[in-house]
Amino acid sequence: MTIPGKNRGARIVLFAQSLLIALLFFSPIASAENLCPSGMVLIPGGSFAIGSNESDYREERSAADVHVDRFCIDQTEVTNAQFAEFIKATGYQTIAERPLSKAQFPGLSDEQRSPGSLVFQLENLAWRWMVGANWHYPLGRESAIAGQENYPVVHVAYEDVVAYAKWANKSLPTEAQWEYAARGGLNGATYAWGDQYSEKKANTWQGLFPLFNTKADGHGGTAPVGSFPPNSYGLYDMTGNVWEWTSDWYHVGHASKAHQSNPTGVERSKSFDPNKPEESALHVIKGGSYLCVLNYCSRFRPAARESEAPDTGTTHIGFRLVKNLT
Repeated sequence: MTIPGKNRGARIVLFAQSLLIALLFFSPIASAENLCPSGMVLIPGGSFAIGSNESDYREERSAADVHVDRFCIDQTEVTNAQFAEFIKATGYQTIAERPLSKAQFPGLSDEQRSPGSLVFQLENLAWRWMVGANWHYPLGRESAIAGQENYPVVHVAYEDVVAYAKWANKSLPTEAQWEYAARGGLNGATYAWGDQYSEKKANTWQGLFPLFNTKADGHGGTAPVGSFPPNSYGLYDMTGNVWEWTSDWYHVGHASKAHQSNPTGVERSKSFDPNKPEESALHVIKGGSYLCVLNYCSRFRPAARESEAPDTGTTHIGFRLVKNLT
């Protein structure tokens, strides 16, 4: 015998359960992870004080109430393997693989204008222009990246990074986005993990630069991405390993970003680094590298910044990308 009331009650309970499951499945909390492509991390929006007034570097002078909307960012620096996929798909040739422009360097011979890039030689502790050095041969023609597929790609100039970003349907982070993500929610902390430096937290130089490196962190040069603990947002190598390009043009301090939402820095025409008066239109790079050390530059802090010419690649500059959600 059918009991209508009982069946109706069961149907109501079943409907309520289904509705609850649907609400949970499609709620912002449940679907937040799906907002970002694979390999990226969702960074919540918020406001913070960019830069620092605690360091001796005037270029870091802080600006308050800087807001960024939520965005996705690569969990690691772009690797050799990932960059190789881009090259295979597009046939792109990096700047380091092209001869220097005769118009730009009229005083150089054809041989001197051969493709190459800047390499820091640990044995000589000096920078040297190395013919044949590029992303595939990071230390020159006698080197290769075989077995280093999970290392950060280097010798990528700004133009190369923009080309990769376009192919990947992503973009370079602004300095505000990069620094906000690097801090991992620890606004005001000196390092990405707190206020105490630790050689166990990142790939940096240990010892007295440039005289000797104890390699206490296990690496003399670059390290595979993800070799050290992530920050509180789950991002690896926001400190050390390689410097990372941002989209901002370089200018001393952050005055133009105060009380701004999603600031992008100064215009190209206003880009200037008083430490490099012969250069113009420089981009901000962040994070420091395996060559940064406490006694020399200490640029492995989230607030730290440096300038770099957009047409220059080196053995200690790489990148990661973002995907904007608004």
